[in-house]
Amino acid sequence: MKEEEKNKNNPLHGVTLQHILEVLIERYGFKELGAKVDIRCFLINPTISSCLKFLRKTPWARAKVEELYIKSMGKQS
Repeated sequence: MKEEEKNKNNPLHGVTLQHILEVLIERYGFKELGAKVDIRCFLINPTISSCLKFLRKTPWARAKVEELYIKSMGKQS
């Protein structure tokens, strides 16, 4: 199976974690994002770089952020 065929149904294919985080922060802000995804890096002295560092090391947290991104992209109008 070609790589393109494997990824055609993956909504995150080609989307970087940094882009996901920037879109969510622009849409919700750190405070609301912290309420939607209970992760301390969004609530205590949040910066994009510190959040990226945490999310890259923590698969369960990254999965929650990616899930919120997919859901929020579906609600765009």
